[in-house]
Amino acid sequence: MKDTFFYICDEVIKKLNNDEDLIIYFSGESSQYVRFNNAKIRQTGCIDDANIFLNFIKNNRSCKASFSFQGQHSIDLKNILIQIEKMRNEIIQLPEDPYIVKPGEYNSICEINSGKLLKKEQAVETILPLVQGVDLTGIWASGPIYKGSANSNGQKNWFETESFSLDYSLITSNEKMVKGTFAGSDWDQEKFVKHFEEKKKQSIIMNQSSKNISPGNYRTCLAPAAVADLISMFSWGGISEASIQQGSSALCKMRNDDISLSSKLNLSEDFRTGLVPRFNSAGEITEENIELFSKGKLKNTLISTRTAKEYKCNSNFAEEGEYLRTPKLSPGDLKESDILSHLNTGLYLSNLHYLN
Repeated sequence: MKDTFFYICDEVIKKLNNDEDLIIYFSGESSQYVRFNNAKIRQTGCIDDANIFLNFIKNNRSCKASFSFQGQHSIDLKNILIQIEKMRNEIIQLPEDPYIVKPGEYNSICEINSGKLLKKEQAVETILPLVQGVDLTGIWASGPIYKGSANSNGQKNWFETESFSLDYSLITSNEKMVKGTFAGSDWDQEKFVKHFEEKKKQSIIMNQSSKNISPGNYRTCLAPAAVADLISMFSWGGISEASIQQGSSALCKMRNDDISLSSKLNLSEDFRTGLVPRFNSAGEITEENIELFSKGKLKNTLISTRTAKEYKCNSNFAEEGEYLRTPKLSPGDLKESDILSHLNTGLYLSNLHYLN
């Protein structure tokens, strides 16, 4: 896949005129999917999918296009050249962009992370026996994903990683649900059995009669899935430097009035996990780790090169949307086995929904 992508990029860039720049971004997967309903297989198959994204730049104007990648030299090369010719005609009608991001002369990186996945023929026979006797609905996905970028300055980046995910809900007889996700790069049967047994215990609890909770203050524990939903809200124009500059971020007071969150909060963008590429869709390569919150203080925001140009600050090569790509929340010191004793009569929230 990598060799095919880079070969086509080389051929396309040869066709550019001297006053033209091009950024090519690639995203693909080769995955096994299994859909479960009531702990039975409802759909299964393999998907090979890939897409090309073009950013054509000329005279401080840019034009973008995207389409499916076939993986065949002649077809893909022809499709890209057709799109470039269309963009040549369109771009002269567009206004100049004062903050345009042109391809830079960056270093190139190649990162390939191999996992220990279940073989395609093993997935069903490994998962299905363990989920019998419960009403499980969910999706299994497993396989490699690919990301690549190249530009007219000669930069070439490649990233691929292997991972799996079982994203499911256990549905009780009174139609309540327990959410579960088991994911990673190295399958561990013992960990999965332990994880699933815990979810089954939770479903038994959920099947009990509901108890009304009066409004008030409660000592509360949020499970990892609930915390993940809260962290994702920072991507809604929160940790974005552009949003702070424009006054639309909920974190403006942290920047302007030195307001802090809990001193126990430490959050970073950590690319060392190997789950996502360090380069963005423009091919720019960020640091391995960026501290965002340190002991509750706002230490850094996510800054794209476009934002850096507009507000005259330094870019840390975030995506143009300045959203989190690989957040890592530092853990506390409470052991999972001690949660109930610390809560006493408090609340345990396994998940959150509809945070908008």
